[in-house]
Amino acid sequence: MMGIDTSTSARKHLSLDLPRRDRQKEAGEQIGPAITQATRVNGTHRRRTTVLTVLPPLSVAVVLLSLWYLGSAYWHVNPLFLPSPADVWQRLLDGLSSGLFEINALATVEESLLGFLLAVVIGLPLGYGLAKSRLIAATVQPYLAAGQAIPAIVIAPFLVLWLGYTLLPTVILCMLVVLFPMVITTALGVRTIDRSIVDAARVDGAAGWSMLTAIEFPLALPAILAAVRTGLTLSITGALVGEFVAGGNQGLGGLILQGQHQYDTPFMFATLALLAALAAVYYGLAWLLSKLAEAVY
Repeated sequence: MMGIDTSTSARKHLSLDLPRRDRQKEAGEQIGPAITQATRVNGTHRRRTTVLTVLPPLSVAVVLLSLWYLGSAYWHVNPLFLPSPADVWQRLLDGLSSGLFEINALATVEESLLGFLLAVVIGLPLGYGLAKSRLIAATVQPYLAAGQAIPAIVIAPFLVLWLGYTLLPTVILCMLVVLFPMVITTALGVRTIDRSIVDAARVDGAAGWSMLTAIEFPLALPAILAAVRTGLTLSITGALVGEFVAGGNQGLGGLILQGQHQYDTPFMFATLALLAALAAVYYGLAWLLSKLAEAVY
C-alpha cells in the first residue's frame, strides 16, 4: 500500500502547485504582522521623540515661572524690577484688546522680514561667490569682518542721518545684522561639498547653471537652511536695534522704550513676552521651510 510522502521536499513541491492567489494570500499573512510590528515601533519612536522634544523646554518654563511667582509674591522683590506674573498678564491682555500690540508687532514683522529678504538676496550669492572665487574672497572678506566688528547700534545713527527717520534705515540695519552669518554659513556649505561628486558631474557634462541647480545647491542645502534659520531669528534683533535708534515710537522696540520712560515694568515685560512669541513663530516658520526643502530635494 503506497503511503503519502510528508517530507519537507514534498511539502515544498505541493506549495509550488498552489494557485497564485493562494500563494499571495500566504505571503500576505506572513508580511502583514511584520508591517504591523514595524508601524507600531515607528509610532512608539515618534511619540518618544515628541515627548523628548516638548518636555525639557516645558519643564524649564515651569521652573522659571515658579521662581518668578515666588520672587514677586514671597521674596519681597521690588515690583519696579520684577512685576508679578498677574500684572504682566493683565497688561498683555490690555495691549492685545486695544490693538496696540498688534499694530506695533506688524511694524516689527514688516521691518524684520524686509531686512531678512534683502539679506537673502545679497548674502546667498555673495556666500557662493566667496566659496568659488579667491578674488571675490580676498576683496570682500576684509570688509565683512570690519562690518561685523562694528556694532549695529553704532551704524544706526549714521543711517538715520543719511536716510532720515523712515522705514529704510531700520530695514538696512536689519539686513546688516543678518548678512554676515548668512554669508559665512553659505560659503562654508559650498566649500564642504564633496569634490568627487562635482568631478563626476563634470564628466557627465554638468556645468554652469546645471551644476549649480542639480549638484551644488542640493548638496549645500543643509548649510543654506541653517543660514536661513539663523538669519530669520536674527532679523528680529536687527529690527529692534533699528527701532531703538531710528524707529521712534514705532514697533515693539518703541513700546519697550515707551515703557522704560514711564517706568512701566509690567508693560515692558508684556512686550518682551510678545517678542518671545514672535521669535517662536519665526523659528517654526524656518523649521517648516526646512522640512519643505527636504521633501522637495
